[in-house]
Amino acid sequence: MIPVLICALVSLSVAETNLDILYPELEHSRTIYVTENGPKFNVMAEQAKVVTRRGGNVTLPCLIQREQQLPASRKMRIKWTKLTSDYLKEVDVFVAMGYHKRSYGTFQGRVQLQGTSPMDASLVMTDVTLDDYGRYKCEVIDGLEDDTVVVSLELEGVVFPYFPRLGRYNLNFYDAERACQDQDAVVASFDQLYEAWRGGMDWCNAGWLSDGSVQYPITTPREPCGGRNTVPGIRNYGLRDKDKSHYDVFCFTSFHKGKFYYLIQSSKLTYDEAVRACQKDGAQIAKVGQMFAAWKLNKYDRCDAGWLADASVRYPIYHPRRRCSPTEAAVRFNGFPDKKHKLYGVYCYKENN
Repeated sequence: MIPVLICALVSLSVAETNLDILYPELEHSRTIYVTENGPKFNVMAEQAKVVTRRGGNVTLPCLIQREQQLPASRKMRIKWTKLTSDYLKEVDVFVAMGYHKRSYGTFQGRVQLQGTSPMDASLVMTDVTLDDYGRYKCEVIDGLEDDTVVVSLELEGVVFPYFPRLGRYNLNFYDAERACQDQDAVVASFDQLYEAWRGGMDWCNAGWLSDGSVQYPITTPREPCGGRNTVPGIRNYGLRDKDKSHYDVFCFTSFHKGKFYYLIQSSKLTYDEAVRACQKDGAQIAKVGQMFAAWKLNKYDRCDAGWLADASVRYPIYHPRRRCSPTEAAVRFNGFPDKKHKLYGVYCYKENN
């Protein structure tokens, strides 16, 4: 070991001597620092979450902070994207670079930069829809510098379980998406179902969620719903085959701008008569999501069973009382009666002009 060490030291000494001969002007023990050009910066959001309602306007915060107080570069690029629920994809929302600006897809004409200063990359979104719910990424690129921040957009609304006239556990994932859309809703996210469970939602039938998982909320454990000795919570079947697996669905809806109401008639109606009665009143027969929104968000309360668009019969009770959902506030469900022979009232929905 010692001869080898001596040999290494000799070789190093010779190398240093050769360097001295070749580069006599080279100074020893000098430390050289290499720095990147341009001021460093970071992107931040004053709020990690913003809350609005369908039809509202909202600002997603995104502020640029620089270490030096320099004006924004003309080549600075600001890009907003929406993250999918599984974080595997990004949907383009808005891009700006200097005077060039572009919005994409369903966001066209509804988004723009707030632009209160050159350091403000906040995004203003108008006429918010149910599909706008989710997480958005603000990315700022300036030369070799870049940074991102994620902001969540949440909606005030209500989650409700749904199955069609065919009966329970008849929907694959894509059928579930269409079923919610037909009832003025979208498939609920896990976060929305979790908030509904925290608010007391208890439902023993498994349903699709927007991430492709199948789950259901239990506040009162019992034998048919995961077992009596289990703890309250969200029961999770995990991710299921979107084509082959069949379950119910949890839908989510929010405020609507129109008028939901019970149509006063002199007599009860068949389903087809109910549809025509709403049309005669300048309205349409109401959808299930519109009833849930009116009940939960506007405290609509009426103890009259009525037809809805999917040919189900329901009635909303916000104030429990004798003969009208005495134990809890709920939208009561009378099933899918015979459309030609059974007679009920009708709930209508009229868009505001």
